[in-house]
Amino acid sequence: MISVAIDGPAGAGKSTLSRKVAAELGFIYVDTGALYRAVGLKFIDKGANTELNVDIDSILAETKVDIRFCEGEQRVFLDGEDVSDKIRTPEVSMMASAVSAKPAVRAYLLEMQRKLARENNVIMDGRDIGTVVLPNATVKIFLTASAEDRSRRRYEELILKNQNVTYKEVYDDMVKRDYNDSHRDIAPLKPAEDSVIADTTGFEFQESLELLLSIIREKAEI
Repeated sequence: MISVAIDGPAGAGKSTLSRKVAAELGFIYVDTGALYRAVGLKFIDKGANTELNVDIDSILAETKVDIRFCEGEQRVFLDGEDVSDKIRTPEVSMMASAVSAKPAVRAYLLEMQRKLARENNVIMDGRDIGTVVLPNATVKIFLTASAEDRSRRRYEELILKNQNVTYKEVYDDMVKRDYNDSHRDIAPLKPAEDSVIADTTGFEFQESLELLLSIIREKAEI
């Protein structure tokens, strides 16, 4: 099986690009960030804030996250409910960043991710896929862009979804997430030593897509 690990900071376009790359190659796309967002949504529903002054283990014990593939598209279910759209808000983003720093949460989701890679050709994106989840991935890519570029892309995406946000709010959130993700004690965001750095600052979508496809085809010899 071929596994492609795509890591990088928030707003780098990992999900959109990985989904398209998977479709082009006929692989399964696994959006690991969506799994953490689903867990984050559960904690929000339980009244937790980002300080997570709650009993994490007891909440996880009553949490069921599933991935289902519908016509090749990943849908995320939380306790039997399709929450694929509900998890795409700034509030859930911040909670996802908070819960992903907790070892218990990472352990809860780790085996699910590895099992998918053992059984399928996968494109898997996240923060620590190449460093922790799939350290033996066939191809490792660290996808990045400037904070300004990433904030603009995320802002335009949220506006299209009728979210009431300002560019400054998105930028401030992006900078905060970058700091939190790269400074956490457990699995901090950083490129794997053997990853290819793909900086798409100033790139249009098609240029970014062609860059990733060329890296994967060369490294995986496909």
